[in-house]
Amino acid sequence: MSEVLPVRRAVPQVWSVGALCHAIADVLDARFNPVRVAGEISGFVRAASGHCYFSLKDSSGQLRCAMFKRAASGLSFVPREGQRVEVSGRLGVYEPRGELQLVVEAMALAGEGNLFEQFVLLKARLDAEGMFQPERKKALPTHVRCIGVVTSLGAAALHDVVSALQRRVPHIPVLLAPASVQGANAAAELIEALQSLYALTAPFQEVHSDAGLSASAGTGSAAVPIDVILLVRGGGAMEDLWSFNDEALARVLAKSPVPVITGIGHETDFTIADFVADLRAPTPTAAAELCAMPLEQLLDAAGHLQLRLQSAVLRKLDRESQRLDQVASRAGRPAALVSRLQLRLAAAGQRMTYAPGQHLQAQKTRLLAGQAALRNAAHQSAQGERSRLAQLGVRLGALDPQLVLGRGYAWLEDDAGRPLMGTAHMQTGQQVLARLSDGTAQMQVQMVQRRPQS
Repeated sequence: MSEVLPVRRAVPQVWSVGALCHAIADVLDARFNPVRVAGEISGFVRAASGHCYFSLKDSSGQLRCAMFKRAASGLSFVPREGQRVEVSGRLGVYEPRGELQLVVEAMALAGEGNLFEQFVLLKARLDAEGMFQPERKKALPTHVRCIGVVTSLGAAALHDVVSALQRRVPHIPVLLAPASVQGANAAAELIEALQSLYALTAPFQEVHSDAGLSASAGTGSAAVPIDVILLVRGGGAMEDLWSFNDEALARVLAKSPVPVITGIGHETDFTIADFVADLRAPTPTAAAELCAMPLEQLLDAAGHLQLRLQSAVLRKLDRESQRLDQVASRAGRPAALVSRLQLRLAAAGQRMTYAPGQHLQAQKTRLLAGQAALRNAAHQSAQGERSRLAQLGVRLGALDPQLVLGRGYAWLEDDAGRPLMGTAHMQTGQQVLARLSDGTAQMQVQMVQRRPQS
């Protein structure tokens, strides 16, 4: 009978909680992301940081979601409880709690998904080109001379804007460039209307009758350059506002020579034109209120300047009156003035009498001091030179060869009188002359022994 061996089961890997959550997140990312989900909003909360937290649910499930501030700022509507939406984002695990979570990058109302996706893609592309950067935004002028308005002639927004401008700045002319704000041709008409206003910015060009422009009722005709442009439209669904999400319109807005203020739809409506414009207003009326300083403020500022001017003039008059009183006082006592002038004249005469002698004495003193300094410097220089000459004589005497010979050394020369500096210049039998301290001696070399090289 054969022996039955026990079956060994594999020991499962022991995970840390964080490592397992991270591994699950990696699997989800590789398997699902990016993902689009449709469902109803539940428990929507916008934190003080601007981040949004909510759940998406349907009849069979629920999913926790987070939408961070950057993505939430691009919403074109305010999410509400029970709204059915379509979101796109990345599925993952919130590791601190081990919860499945969808990080939402875009959200649209159900049924608007295609348009909203186009909006998000165009917004991202233009943002990458820098068209939304604050650095390229133009500041509003302090004093507006003329206001351009682009909207539909039949729009309620036109009535709101004109009413607000007549109430706040009735002294500023308003020029209307009409265009459709909805429909297939709206974007092209908006572009044409904007360009017609661009032609009327500084330097001012005369308005022609065929330019498609008209002055707003009650504001007079344009006689000065346009300093700011309002692009306005009333509220509506995303499809109604779609012409303001046109890429060509966005690029024309970016090239505006003057600041452009948009007031499109309601406060929760956002379009590409709003992001490109120099300033976005929540409504058409708000756009009109932002474009220029109200007449009351201008009058208050003018009154303040008038008070300052009057005060400055009065202070000037007071100072000049005091000076006039002083001049009149002096003119009323001419004898005192003549006496003061005579004293000044006598003092000036005394200074003229004694000034040449004092000047000559000062110059003589300076000359004598200079002579003494020169003699002293010459004496010191001669003493220094004599001392240096004596030192050089001592050093020169120390170099006298005769002194060296006196210590027992000899100076060797060959028969041509050339000095023999070493054994390399000597050979056996050679006649050499030795100079000693008291004479010379004729000698013959018997042997040459060279010291070996070290």
